[in-house]
Amino acid sequence: MTKITIVISNMSLGGAQRVISTLMNYLEGKGWDITLLTMEQSSTTSFYYLEPSIKYFRLGIAGYSASFLSALQNNLKRIYTLRQSIRHSQPDVVISFVDEMNVVALLATRGLNIPVIVSVRTDPGVSPLSRSWQQLRKWTYSWADKIVVLTETAKNFFSPKLQSRISIIPNAALPPKVEKNISGQQLAKPAVIAAGRLAEEKRFDLLLQAFAKIKDRHPQWTLTILGEGELRPQLESLLDKLGLCDRVYLPGAVKNLYEFLQQADLFVMSSRFEGFPNALCEAMACGLPVISTDCPSGPREIIRDGVDGILVPNEDVEALSSAMGRLMSDEKERQRLAVRATEVIERFSLEKVMGMWEAVIKEAVGESEEWKSNNNL
Repeated sequence: MTKITIVISNMSLGGAQRVISTLMNYLEGKGWDITLLTMEQSSTTSFYYLEPSIKYFRLGIAGYSASFLSALQNNLKRIYTLRQSIRHSQPDVVISFVDEMNVVALLATRGLNIPVIVSVRTDPGVSPLSRSWQQLRKWTYSWADKIVVLTETAKNFFSPKLQSRISIIPNAALPPKVEKNISGQQLAKPAVIAAGRLAEEKRFDLLLQAFAKIKDRHPQWTLTILGEGELRPQLESLLDKLGLCDRVYLPGAVKNLYEFLQQADLFVMSSRFEGFPNALCEAMACGLPVISTDCPSGPREIIRDGVDGILVPNEDVEALSSAMGRLMSDEKERQRLAVRATEVIERFSLEKVMGMWEAVIKEAVGESEEWKSNNNL
């Protein structure tokens, strides 16, 4: 039985966390021994369902650092605590998710002779990583046995000497469950829907501006943005400024996105950058017509422009507004795109994607065993 220890900062709402829960539950179902280590306090719970047999340890070492010195002290504590926890779990392989956590995991496992796989969840060329973390990433990633990225663009970011260790594994597009309206929340129809953390990179301000330009030509349409985040006050202020308070809804984070997608008529993604957006895959899996900004990576790997969705220039409010207006006016075109959109389930099926993960894990473990044998360890 292969023993895996997975490391991430937290299991709150997020794309990486969703992928981790899917991966762990799948591998647990195949009889693998799974341990999950997070930096959270012991009182927190996972936003996503985890099989009961998965060993979930919250190490209680998260927290804000007020200065460089406190950051150094806190991270040294994290490295030490994580190292002890990994040793205790006795894994055949460690898998870490998200750049900062990857750096900490690589430092924590140094000298333990345990293979480490790091998973990069965004486009590293544009993601907002501080200069010090960028330098640490450059320094430590050479220690990783395998590096998993989401797209070819992300792979090409890294130096030539790392290329042989990099595998591209997209996110899986899961078939939608037929959901009853468990929450009781009804979308005012016809409905445009968007989903994601209320953060700068999602550019929901751009989406609001685009919707404001066409709202009077489409008086029946509403917009719902699902998600929570630090930009809620600014977005609520912009709603008021644009006169959209009676047409746009911000209900917060939801447990089951499918419940809302199945009520919608059009999905829009306005991000400045992405990794491999789960919400876009889920919308297409539900048979929704989709529009997305053509940011440097992610949507262009998922949407076949003009075939199963529409790509518009990145951060171009006029182009986004025009595409939205065009589809809101043309039900036949929405239906044409929606029919092909569901093909995303086969293109990025759970079996294909999990098979890629299994192959990378087995390769990392096999190479480690061979190295230990050759060095009499």
